[in-house]
Amino acid sequence: MENLKRKQENDIKVLSAFIGTYCRGKHATPKGRLCPGCAELLAYAELKRRKCPLDPKPACKHCPIHCYTKERRALIREVMGYSGRRLMLRGRLDLVWHYFF
Repeated sequence: MENLKRKQENDIKVLSAFIGTYCRGKHATPKGRLCPGCAELLAYAELKRRKCPLDPKPACKHCPIHCYTKERRALIREVMGYSGRRLMLRGRLDLVWHYFF
């Protein structure tokens, strides 16, 4: 149970880093802040992650149950694609590892 909770918190931290990178790059927000749209996307993603019925949870792109709406799924894919490249160039391979698996 403790390991599951740790994994969940780590997933949320990764989501936050990816959405933060996306928001800074696309919406020119300062580090540590999100625009209202990205803050709402993070809250939505966090809620969906916390309510995920699968244990262990696979990466969303490999998940048989798509809990995001079509629009949100497309947006999170855009966020992951945009942020993944930038984080990899900055040497954040720990976060990028999550992106691929």
